[in-house]
Amino acid sequence: MLGRRIMSLMKSRSAAAPSLHSQATAAEGAQTKSWGFRVVSGALICLTGGVALSAFDDLAIYHGCSRKAMEKASKNQAIIDAIGEPVARGPWYNASLAVAHKRHSVSCTFPVSGPQGTGIFQLKAVRNGEDSWFSFLRPHDWEILIMEALLHVPGNEELQQTFRISVSDYPSPSVCKLSTDCGCPQSESLEKK
Repeated sequence: MLGRRIMSLMKSRSAAAPSLHSQATAAEGAQTKSWGFRVVSGALICLTGGVALSAFDDLAIYHGCSRKAMEKASKNQAIIDAIGEPVARGPWYNASLAVAHKRHSVSCTFPVSGPQGTGIFQLKAVRNGEDSWFSFLRPHDWEILIMEALLHVPGNEELQQTFRISVSDYPSPSVCKLSTDCGCPQSESLEKK
């Protein structure tokens, strides 16, 4: 009887030994899977953060450029005469934005509206200043080089009008070619050509 008990005890220990080994192997596999899951999760969080930061920077660029364009438009009598006052900027999601040269150059198109009509502003602008890791946190001063307003004033079939108005701080290049004292900073390079 004692022999049978010893034999059954030995059998139970030998049966328990493989189960302990399989439990240890399963725990190592779960730990490896957990580590891989953590790495993939961390990479996805970093990628999502980078995309969100880029989108936030683009939105800041759009608001800076469009604000500067709206300031110019509010001072332009031809635009005010065409679509009325106040001129309102359309929603940001209807705008297009293209940045280049390490975000120092931008091309932007966005909708506008007034009491008498609607339109689209198209502009090209550059910014001066240094780049730093946190440069997106502060507003940038954009200089608008070229700006056009494509305006539509609705009415009946005979009175519908579409205007193209060039808005610039400088006279057009053709005027600069004719006059040497127009104050255009590009006049020297145009005369040399």
